[in-house]
Amino acid sequence: MSLRLAVTAGEPAGIGPDLCVQIAQAKLSTDLVVITDPAVLADRADSLGLPLTLHTFGDAGAQSGNGHLTVFPVTVNAPVSAGVLNKKNGAFVLETLRIAAEGCLDGRWDGIVTAPVHKGVINESGVLFSGHTEYFRDYCGVEEVVMMLATEDLRVALVTTHLPLKDVADACTGDRIQRVSRILNNDLQQFFGVAAPHILVAGLNPHAGEDGHLGREEIDTIIPALNALREEGLNLTGPLPADTLFTPKYLDNADAALAMYHDQGLPVLKFHGFGRAANITLGLPIVRTSVDHGTALDLAGTGKADSGSLHTAIQVATQMAANRRKEITQ
Repeated sequence: MSLRLAVTAGEPAGIGPDLCVQIAQAKLSTDLVVITDPAVLADRADSLGLPLTLHTFGDAGAQSGNGHLTVFPVTVNAPVSAGVLNKKNGAFVLETLRIAAEGCLDGRWDGIVTAPVHKGVINESGVLFSGHTEYFRDYCGVEEVVMMLATEDLRVALVTTHLPLKDVADACTGDRIQRVSRILNNDLQQFFGVAAPHILVAGLNPHAGEDGHLGREEIDTIIPALNALREEGLNLTGPLPADTLFTPKYLDNADAALAMYHDQGLPVLKFHGFGRAANITLGLPIVRTSVDHGTALDLAGTGKADSGSLHTAIQVATQMAANRRKEITQ
């Protein structure tokens, strides 16, 4: 059986619908089902001047690629104008996420790829929403997930994500480092087919603390946590100074890097491959990837949006789903 991925088109006023229309123009090796309002896709295709034939999921002959898209229809709550947010559609966006997650858990799809949503307008609609990652964590009933971004040849996971810098040191506890490392190690095996992952771990302070002269977090917290993980069998190198970790000397022999905080690891990855990277949620019982950018309201309907990151997210999700299916059937 071929793999089937659900694609949520995200904020309808953003570039998510544009990206879905654009990827439909090429030949696709994975079956895609776009969860959104078909009228939004048709309208956006007209704006872009691109051919698009829509099929309803479940209909005979439904297909995606070569100018066709299979759609799981969900109706917007208010008319959509490219580039113009409307809080009335906040509930619509959340409904597409719910359908995607439900379908993945019940086996309809093998994974989820998400186009960008606008957190602000969802919250303005009256629903507390901190992001895709937290939504799928709660829906799937897991306690902790890990954010990892990946390009073709670089994977960077994070111990902490969206925290003020002043709070990072306190959040990088030994227990948290161990939990995140175990999830990263397990999912590299389960979803990426890496039998014995080699993970590089960054220090928190400049020069990884310089033997305590530039901070004691490495000595008091990070090193003991890593040593305990090594006793469990994890292959970890570090803590390494972040300013030298991201060099060929280390990366050429590693499967992933683990950064302590958001702006320690992600600027390197995005400089290396922005627009060609995928955002991956580890620790879920399902496959979930996303683009590495936002809604780009100013580009919606203009034809200037770049679909490269969505292509990467689909490719990564396909790889993860294939590895997971292989592991389950063995």
